Amino acid sequence: MIVSQILKSKPDVGVISVKPSASISDAAKLLSEHRIGTVVVSADGDSLDGILSERDIVRELGKRGAGCLTDQVKDLMTSKLVTCSPSNSAIEVLEMMTEGRFRHVPVMDGDKMVGLISIGDAVKARLAELSMEKDALEGMIMGH
Repeated sequence: MIVSQILKSKPDVGVISVKPSASISDAAKLLSEHRIGTVVVSADGDSLDGILSERDIVRELGKRGAGCLTDQVKDLMTSKLVTCSPSNSAIEVLEMMTEGRFRHVPVMDGDKMVGLISIGDAVKARLAELSMEKDALEGMIMGH
C-alpha cells in the first residue's frame, strides 16, 4: 500500500498545526484536545516549519520542569524533518520511522504538505496488505 492510499483511508480532519510563536502550553492543549501525539508547526498553515511531539514536550519538562510551558513552539520543535511523498510505500515509511526513531512523517507533494502519516497508520496499512496476501495464498492452496 502506498502513502496516498493510506491518506485516503484516514478521516478527513486535516493536519492540525500550530504557529511557531505559540506557547508550548497552547500546543500541549491542542495535542490533548485532538488526542494526537504530534502537531505540525507552520507559520502560514501551508508551509512546513517543523513538528512538535508529546515526547519533545515531556523531554523538556523532565529537564527543566513546568517553566518550559511558556517557551515558544519554535524553541522545542524539530526542524530537520524527514518527509515522504504520496508514492512511498508503507514499508518505506516504516523503515524511515524505525531508522530515525520517530513516529510521524509529514507527506509532501512537491513543496506542499498534503498529510501526516503516523506509525499506527503505516502498521495498519501493512497489516491489511499481509491479510490480503494471506487470503490470496490460502485461496491458491485451496484451489479457489
